[in-house]
Amino acid sequence: MMLSLVYRGIRRAAVHSLMTRGTPPRRFLSICDGVPLVDAETIFALSSGHGRCGVAVIRASGPASATALRCMAGLTRSLPPPRTALLRSITDPQTKEVLDRGLVLWFPAPHSFTGEDSVEFHIHGGPAVITAVLQALGSVPGMRPAEAGEFTRRAFQAGKLGLTEVEGLGDLIHAETEAQRRQALRQMSGELGRLYQDWSHRLKRCLAHVEAFIDFSEDELIEDGVLNQVDRSVCDLQAEMESHLKDERRGERLRSGVQVVIAGATNAGKSSLLNTLCQRPAAIVSPIAGTTRDIVETALDIGGFPVLLSDTAGLRESPDVVEREGVRRARERVQQADLTLVVVDSSQLPSDAQKAADFLQWYLRSVLPTEEQPETDRFLLVLNKTDLLPQEQRLKLNGELMRVSGLPPVCLISCHTNDGLQDFLTVLHSSVKTLCGDPLSGAPTLTQARHRAHLQQCFAALAQYQRYRDIDLALAAEGVRLALTSLGRITGRVGAEEILDIIFKDFCIGK
Repeated sequence: MMLSLVYRGIRRAAVHSLMTRGTPPRRFLSICDGVPLVDAETIFALSSGHGRCGVAVIRASGPASATALRCMAGLTRSLPPPRTALLRSITDPQTKEVLDRGLVLWFPAPHSFTGEDSVEFHIHGGPAVITAVLQALGSVPGMRPAEAGEFTRRAFQAGKLGLTEVEGLGDLIHAETEAQRRQALRQMSGELGRLYQDWSHRLKRCLAHVEAFIDFSEDELIEDGVLNQVDRSVCDLQAEMESHLKDERRGERLRSGVQVVIAGATNAGKSSLLNTLCQRPAAIVSPIAGTTRDIVETALDIGGFPVLLSDTAGLRESPDVVEREGVRRARERVQQADLTLVVVDSSQLPSDAQKAADFLQWYLRSVLPTEEQPETDRFLLVLNKTDLLPQEQRLKLNGELMRVSGLPPVCLISCHTNDGLQDFLTVLHSSVKTLCGDPLSGAPTLTQARHRAHLQQCFAALAQYQRYRDIDLALAAEGVRLALTSLGRITGRVGAEEILDIIFKDFCIGK
């Protein structure tokens, strides 16, 4: 209680000081508070991809951009109209040698990607041309090569992009599949950031109301029911955050790729399946049991979704120490997998359908023996080598297994003839899509482990508010403040004075 009185005195003094001398200008803090938001240096870099290309784009940003444009594009008078391409000879500012002929574009502050004066040189993409123009820019006073990500960092510091939008931009640059592109573009558009900003605004209002109640309720200057409003808001936020966190990591999985593992007994055709799916001889195939002993990985695009496919050692007891290590790694990888393709040699199945189903259930448990009742949605049963079965037996087996409950989806294929492969790919795509979700539908999903960690901290801090609400309101308010700080670490900005702004706006203090 003594601590609460001390906190109350500090808050009263702070609020009184602000009321007597006026509210200071609003200041936004970056996640690296103390780093200056204004950088006097002008940076430049090749913005397009490296290597030979038809057109290369070199970008410069900072106060010396206009100087570089004038001296390298021969503009002795005014600068070109903003965002208008101008065909000019690009010259060395020291030797006046013509380096290339290309387009120049001028982006005056604040209407540029970084919020600073910026210029772009669109030149031919030969290595010699690029090197010459970069060296010429380096000779302009006040200019230096940019560090990795520095243009985007300046855009963030200038308020052009939020931190979640920055991360979305990075994901868009590295996107390799259609679904990854859609998710990254949605995040870069600011949808995820707006969700977190909305939560942040509501938390600021809750904190402002609690602080005002602590400081001024004794003076009867606070409306009745303020804390009840805070209670409802906190409960609503907890429910929304809990729903947001229960996404089964679909966004993170889509961003990094679905972990799909091929597992099964030796000589079931696991490596053949890997080679068939990636359409190249990625793994050695031989009739000798135990050929594959280490993990063989390959990245695939399955219907627009990223998949990291892993072939593993055949599961069996072996006196060979190297093979035993391979089996251990295989089981470990199955434990970590999002989806496991359990490959079975169909020629080894009993002819009776019910006995075959019993055999497959036993086989499934042998692949993952630590789970008594494996989750069937994490597995696909792939019955390989169907070309060795009579057609009548294949049809009967397929029909009977579809009616057996408790089994994962069953696919009959032949890696030798590719029979059934298209149906298997359809089932595989459906499973992967379920694991990743539709990146364009519903609420935006979590895409970074960092976001999840901070949101979990935020959720726990709100629980602190509820725990101390009727015991010590100062500690309860601290819970809301910690929640707001955790959320601010996701967006990258925390408004230090916004809490008091809301107090003055929402309450008639000092009437």
